Amino acid sequence: METLPEDFIGRIIFIIGKYGTTLLNGAGTTLAIALVGTFIGCLIGFIVGIIQTIPINKSDNIIKKVFLKIVKLILNIYVEVFRGTPMMVQAMFIFYGSAIVFNIHMDMWVAAYLIVSINTGAYMAETVRGGILSISEGQTEGAKAIGMNHIQTMIYVIIPQALRNIMPQIGSNLIINIKDTCVLSCIGVVELFFVTKTVSGAYYTVFESYTITMVIYLCMTVFFSKILRIIENKLNGAKDYSLSTTDTLAYTSRMLKYPKKEEKEWETK
Repeated sequence: METLPEDFIGRIIFIIGKYGTTLLNGAGTTLAIALVGTFIGCLIGFIVGIIQTIPINKSDNIIKKVFLKIVKLILNIYVEVFRGTPMMVQAMFIFYGSAIVFNIHMDMWVAAYLIVSINTGAYMAETVRGGILSISEGQTEGAKAIGMNHIQTMIYVIIPQALRNIMPQIGSNLIINIKDTCVLSCIGVVELFFVTKTVSGAYYTVFESYTITMVIYLCMTVFFSKILRIIENKLNGAKDYSLSTTDTLAYTSRMLKYPKKEEKEWETK
């Protein structure tokens, strides 16, 4: 076994040199699970959120009312269960429970993507529901007035507007997933935290190994926070209204200011 440097910085450099590639591979796995899980979770959240906001009218037939109430009840249970329990418990329950109860021996990578996706979907469902309800009812009424059904109204009118409002929460879920993938080490997923435990145990360098890992996590979260902030700014659009003063129709709405010379000529006429 190689001799470990005595100073803290020396140990950091030693670990990076010996296990740097291994740690980066673990970080890559963490990012892959977080990105895919967040994307699929958002799709689940949008579907669940749209279904939860389907109105039940008095004029609807009894079959539709009963069906919607049952579906909404099931979805509410799903949301409450996965928002009210830790992801680590969910991972153990799904991975080992599926094998014991249903004799389904799930691959740990499939389990990892599934767990992060459905966990994110539960949080996104409430976010989407809130985003939809934040849009003025006039938008929905206008869409229905031109013959759109609920699904069409959601896709073409409400969701595009709600997306801008819920974009910060989508970003927050991605950041949370980057950090919370560490709990998947309990089912043997070789992500960054799992790798760090192995590295720290090789030379008993717990403090040094986790210092490096902390910096890696911080770099990943800060990077994606900046990317998401740029996307938010793009969705917000321009901050000025210069277009309205350069449009040719602005002349008829008297939104342009004429030069003083032209104003005097206008007054003499």
